[in-house]
Order: sequence, then C-alpha cells, then structure tokens
Amino acid sequence: MQYLIDASVYVYRAYYSMPDDMVDGQGNPVNALYGFARFLGDFMEQVRPQHIAVLFDESLVGSYRTEIYPEYKANRDPAPPELKRQFAHCRRVAGALGLLEYAQPGYEADDLIGTLVMEGREKGIPSTVVTRDKDLAQLISKDDIFWDFAGKGKVAYNQIPDYFGVWPEQVADFLALAGDAVDNIKGVPGVGKKTAIALLQHFGSIEKLYDSLDSVHEVNVRGAKSLGQKLANHKDEALLARRLTGIVCDAPIKQPSTGLRPTRPDLGNINALYDEAGIGMPLRRQAERISDLI
Repeated sequence: MQYLIDASVYVYRAYYSMPDDMVDGQGNPVNALYGFARFLGDFMEQVRPQHIAVLFDESLVGSYRTEIYPEYKANRDPAPPELKRQFAHCRRVAGALGLLEYAQPGYEADDLIGTLVMEGREKGIPSTVVTRDKDLAQLISKDDIFWDFAGKGKVAYNQIPDYFGVWPEQVADFLALAGDAVDNIKGVPGVGKKTAIALLQHFGSIEKLYDSLDSVHEVNVRGAKSLGQKLANHKDEALLARRLTGIVCDAPIKQPSTGLRPTRPDLGNINALYDEAGIGMPLRRQAERISDLI
C-alpha cells in the first residue's frame, strides 16, 4: 500500500485550528508549521508506511486549468501572507522527516496524486489517498482507500456512494453537471446535486447522458420534461466543466531512486528548522522515534 497525502488540506487545517499566537522569535506565525509537523509525525508513528509521498500545490497562476478557464478558483481569497510563508516550511519539514515531498508548476496536488495512483496501479500497488477533498474520490478503485485522516476515517470503494452520492468513476461527471462552488465551476444551470445524481444513476456517465438526451424526460426528477433541452443548451459549458473536474494522471513527476520509500529523518535539519520556529522538544522526540522506525 502506498500513502499519498494531499498536503494543503492539512496545512490549512493546522493553520485554522492551531492558536494564531504561536510565533517564532521574530514574531512570525508558526501555527500551520507546528500543526502540520505534528500531523505528519502522528501519521508516521501510527501507520508506519513503506511507501509515502506528500504532495503540495504550486501557485495556480498559469496552470492548465486556468488557461482553459480563467475563472477557475477565481472566487477564492488568496492565502494570507502569514500562511504562504509557512507553506515553504511545511515542505521543508516533510522532506526533513525523510518523506518524498513534491509540487509541480502547472499542476495541482490532485494531479500529482492521480499520477502516483496510476503508476502504483501499474505496479500492482494499491493507494490510500489521505485527504478530505471529494474531488480525489474519483481516483479510488476497489483496491484503494479514501482516508479522511482525523475526520470521517477510511472510506472504501463501495462506500463512496454513501458519502458522495455517486461512484468514484462518476465523481468528475457529477461535479461537472452540478457545479462545484469551491472551485468556481458553474455546471449546468438548473441541475443541482440531486438531479445530477439521478441522471448519473440512470445514464451512468455524462458522455452517455449526452448521447441520450431524447430520453432524459424518463428520469424521475422534477422538471424532467424540460431538462433535456437545458442540457442541450449548455452542453459546451458542461463539457468544459468536465475538463476541469477530471484529474490528470500523467503529470511529470521526478522520483528519487528510492521511490516512495521513506528514509531516516534528517534530525540535524529538523532541529535547525525547529530552532528557527521556536518549536520545543515533543516534536523533536517524535522525529527521533520515527527515525528508529525506519
């Protein structure tokens, strides 16, 4: 099993859950760094993974998604400066703990995770995707796990519909039809979540749906008689949205010769980073324990 961590989810979680009065000697906040380092340490001690990678987002400016749809995620406020600064330190602590940490300009962490899932699948290695982002559920096969660590817990392939309403193979289609306000993807006007679920239950995919618009009126949803015409009128928008919601699984990733195997933590680097941040002994001792596990 390989464990692929959607880092940004847990950096943001740490930033908003840890006290904002945690600062270094220069008064810079370190709450996200501390919380993220503790999360990684707890994860390593609890799981003891043989294969693991921690994937980060680069700036989305100039990403392939914003090139085809400039409004993609344009509704989001930029990360506060005090958080942006900590992202670099979070990457540093992941690397110092002996974990492969990676980001790639032009791609999101989702795409890097998708690429590693597919590479693992080709080698017969299943994946556990560590995240709480519903978009990544589309990557889950019958051998994989969606793990909302410190949240809902592990979700297997056959449990995905209980949480997201559709099967993993339908998640990207569902988001394209119903829209995704988090990413500023509008979807098809008049098609909400319940309607999108009903359409996909009936037709299976967005492709088959658009091949069968004449029979949309048979679906048991409110406004079914006019729904086919709405879908036809907004076909271009729906297919554009589908390009945005789908995860790329062939992003360029340079892996070290050790692959996704963790190496011993660099305790000197850990101590230097924690000295800079004013972080005390508990996390340092945790890094030492992790070193003994490798």
